[in-house]
Amino acid sequence: MRRRTFIQNSAILGAGILAHNFSFANSGSAFPLVRTRERDRHFNSDVIEKLIKEFQSNVADKELGWLFNNCLPNTLDTTVYDESTPDQKLTYVITGDIDAMWLRDSSAQVWPYLPFMKKDENLQNLILGLINKQSKCINIDPYANAFYNDPTKKGEWFSDHTDMMPGIHERKWEIDSLCYPIRLAYAYWKETNDTTPFDNEWDQAQENIYRTFVEQQRKESLGPYRFERTTPRGTDTLQVDGYGYPVNPVGLICSSFRPSDDCSMFLFLIPSNLFAVVSLRQSADILRKVRNNNELAAKMERLANEVEDAVKQYGIIDHPVHGRVYAYEVDGYGSHMMMDDANVPSLLSLPYLGAVDVNDEIYQRTRRFILSENNPFYFKGKAAAGIGGPHIGRDMIWPMALVIQALTSINDEEIRQCIKTLKNTHGDTGFMHESFHKDDPTNFTRYWFAWTNTLFGELLWKTYKEKPDLLR
Repeated sequence: MRRRTFIQNSAILGAGILAHNFSFANSGSAFPLVRTRERDRHFNSDVIEKLIKEFQSNVADKELGWLFNNCLPNTLDTTVYDESTPDQKLTYVITGDIDAMWLRDSSAQVWPYLPFMKKDENLQNLILGLINKQSKCINIDPYANAFYNDPTKKGEWFSDHTDMMPGIHERKWEIDSLCYPIRLAYAYWKETNDTTPFDNEWDQAQENIYRTFVEQQRKESLGPYRFERTTPRGTDTLQVDGYGYPVNPVGLICSSFRPSDDCSMFLFLIPSNLFAVVSLRQSADILRKVRNNNELAAKMERLANEVEDAVKQYGIIDHPVHGRVYAYEVDGYGSHMMMDDANVPSLLSLPYLGAVDVNDEIYQRTRRFILSENNPFYFKGKAAAGIGGPHIGRDMIWPMALVIQALTSINDEEIRQCIKTLKNTHGDTGFMHESFHKDDPTNFTRYWFAWTNTLFGELLWKTYKEKPDLLR
């Protein structure tokens, strides 16, 4: 199964859809049951169910209540697998319609549940298990982005021209694959004060993260990673002997692929580098305060400072319309790519990730650029306007980008409009999708995409708690 493919059989059943041809519009019920039946759910959380009941009781918009019930628990309902042993909590989290665990997606899928762990010990153990599982995966291969639960399995991409090992689903080097597990572990620690996941295996994962980031600064050499795929799709492989286009080693970190799993054009991907700055400092905080590993903590902090300084020098350009803004990608030689992609980390998502202040002038100018038709992947049609990306192609808007737009907005009307658009573009299914056509929400990709479902639930709950009037 390819990540961009809409799976119309087992994926639909896994998402809780009752029939292949289900349509909200012709179901005969205003809000039919589309959530996975209770007996078939992978995980049940009383605290999450209470949130749903509270939301539905206090939000007058019944369709939003229905969507919240379907979307917020979708990760728990359909994608989590308890693989714990007597000695350790372990959780395997698939992305939805693909039986593989992305380090990025799995972290993002459980993120909205973190504030509720204190009220649900089983939920806390589930996230603890994921942190442990991710450390194991990173120590198998820090250059891989997605893993199988079976350590002996050789998947569909095992013929890729790279150093594949059994148990790896895909080996596309993406900076954010190593940032997301740090973000999750750090937030878990801050929320619970539990230091259980920070053991020798976690230490080793941090060593591997640091080494990989330094290798991909490419100061001494191109490094050990190369990747090529026999494919008709140019964005699925790396040019120039599998290393990508050349970069000037100015202190930034190369990301061979974007969070979309598409190859980078210029390898210094700015949103991912800014994400790395935050993650390195978070790792250093844990290393110093929990593990007493001051040496590695200091290395992490020096690297964070170096990357941050390099972004300021090379990652900000003068746009002819919008002024000083962040570029999406640069090469350190002066070339830059001006766009944004729906997948997170994106330029739009930087405040959501804690990488910049939402009121920062450069960010606000960048935001105006990427939410305009000066961004080649901003699409405007009859049904909606929003950001897409090369992964699916022209005219396809991603709900993920609309959610992030709302989560990073300081304008109430913009938040209200984003929620309204998301409500009106679920394609008569009751779930969010990977993308939908700007003129026709029933033309969408990926029926079962747990990350966006749960992210939408996060947005609705945040809005309900902070600005409930926007849900009217």
